[in-house]
Amino acid sequence: MSSYLVFSLAASLGAMGELAGHERRGSLLWPGRSALIGLMGAALGIPRDGDFSLLDALKIDVAIFASGEGVRDFHTIQAVPSAAVKKPNSRPEALLAAGDKVETSITLRDYRAGVFYGIAVQGEGLKVIEAALKKPCFTLYLGRKSCPLAAPPHPQIVEADTVEDALGHIIVPRVPHWFSSFGEEGKLEARTLVVDGAHSDEHAPREIVHDVPLDRQRWHFAAREVALRSVSIKAQIAGETKGEAR
Repeated sequence: MSSYLVFSLAASLGAMGELAGHERRGSLLWPGRSALIGLMGAALGIPRDGDFSLLDALKIDVAIFASGEGVRDFHTIQAVPSAAVKKPNSRPEALLAAGDKVETSITLRDYRAGVFYGIAVQGEGLKVIEAALKKPCFTLYLGRKSCPLAAPPHPQIVEADTVEDALGHIIVPRVPHWFSSFGEEGKLEARTLVVDGAHSDEHAPREIVHDVPLDRQRWHFAAREVALRSVSIKAQIAGETKGEAR
């Protein structure tokens, strides 16, 4: 058997970043590796320019219990051509001085509404991370700062033969929204498990994602291959009987 740190991520609104462009910032169906490392780092109190070596070495798998519905937000932004205003003291001053030379454009931000994920972590320092998730140093977000968690992550360390068995211990928070997603016997079921492509059989569907941190200051990420495994993982409701995985 192996040790796993499992916890849940529930949010009314989540933004699981993919390649970010200027005009559109999309969202994956699940939180990427960089987002999960950042979330655990926030719990531990690691600043953005801090040492993430402990977290970078972890193996992380994601069970998709509810990927939610897509939501798109429209932003209007204004830019002042550098040739229009020379060395303004403030942005309002620059906009006022530019007059009709201000360039206005629309950008798009994608979110997922009503999401719930189960996270399984393997590696060193699980007890330290578990304690931090119970009492996080910084506020935990599912992506952008406009996406706080809707419930505590309920972290716990379990011993299991497989990651599927470990994720069967995930606790579903008692948030009214989630009850509409419950299946038989009052349990929430995940049918997709996202794992690193190197740790799955060759027949599982695969995707390329850019979620491996290279340079956290410049927001550079490397690509990796992930496999989407078909599973049936049933998680327990908080306060109910123990969930099962099969």
